[in-house]
Amino acid sequence: MPVRHPEAVERFRHHVLTEWDAAALYRGLADLSRGRRKEVLAELAAIEDKHADFWSAKIREYGAEPPTFVEFSPSRRTLVMLDKARRYSPDLVLPVVEQDERNAVDGYNDEPEAPASMIAEEAEHARALDELMRLGDEDGDDDSPLSEPWHRSDKSGALRAGIFGINDGLVSNTSLVMGFAGAAAPRATVLLAGLAGLLAGAFSMGAGEYISMANQREAYERELSFEREEIEFHPEDEQRELQLIYEAKGVDAQTAAAMAAQVMSDRDVALDTMAREELGLDPDDLGSPWKAAASSFVAFSVGAVLVVLPYLVTGGVPALVAAVVLALLALVAVGAVMARINGRPVLRSVVRQVVVGVLAAGATFLLGTAFGVALE
Repeated sequence: MPVRHPEAVERFRHHVLTEWDAAALYRGLADLSRGRRKEVLAELAAIEDKHADFWSAKIREYGAEPPTFVEFSPSRRTLVMLDKARRYSPDLVLPVVEQDERNAVDGYNDEPEAPASMIAEEAEHARALDELMRLGDEDGDDDSPLSEPWHRSDKSGALRAGIFGINDGLVSNTSLVMGFAGAAAPRATVLLAGLAGLLAGAFSMGAGEYISMANQREAYERELSFEREEIEFHPEDEQRELQLIYEAKGVDAQTAAAMAAQVMSDRDVALDTMAREELGLDPDDLGSPWKAAASSFVAFSVGAVLVVLPYLVTGGVPALVAAVVLALLALVAVGAVMARINGRPVLRSVVRQVVVGVLAAGATFLLGTAFGVALE
């Protein structure tokens, strides 16, 4: 039978050899490890072998003969990494292997014949390796639950986004108002410019946040759809992946297998669990585009309105001085809050915030003054 699409067959051969190479690396690292880490690495090697079998079958489907394992030898890169792991520690190479798995996900995203389950498994390998680096190489002397970097929610995320929105409104509208004030524009003109800047910026931020959140939600829904199909058509593979996740988090193999089997016995529970554990998603809270847009609109408006308030009452130098004072106080407050969120020294954060704000507003004030003089 003639070979169909030789270029595709060459890609598949490359995938076979790459998967065998990854399996050899995992087995070598497993031989150098103990306890749960050893078991998880061996499991990862078995999954890579399964991927290689898939591509070998695909080569036969295209009318060609796949490479044989007798012809295979680990790549020089794999041999070097295993040598470093033997001489020093597997911990030295695990971060590199984790990045390789992330690169594999990108590679398979460009491969039209790669099934969604394989891409998901490669992504899960990267997450499992991250857990292994936290787990260490002991036989269960650490019973504390491990944090999940792919599932851990940033409790300050909403506050952080709000503070950044306020800061954007504050700095941008202060700069705008200072530009018109520097040009010695009438009070009504400065006020109109400030209000226009507030509304334009707030609507722009809100619209941008709506589109961003809508796209993100659609992407999450697509991931959940893929996961639902995998649970429907490949429940054994998903149960194995879930067991691997539990083992990587420190659960012994027998208990992990029982937990995974119990979860997979109910499809709805399985989808919810796999979404949280594998994808790092909360199916009940994928984000609301309208809420995100409203929050962004309000946050920007709060920051932008401060510098406009004095011009609602008075004009000229008194309004300018009041606007500058309010802006400085707000910059100090924003800097202090961000320092608390980021765990940084308050003084350093405040100084940085004030310096950046003053430079931006000062530059537009000077430019406004220059334009005002030029137009006289």
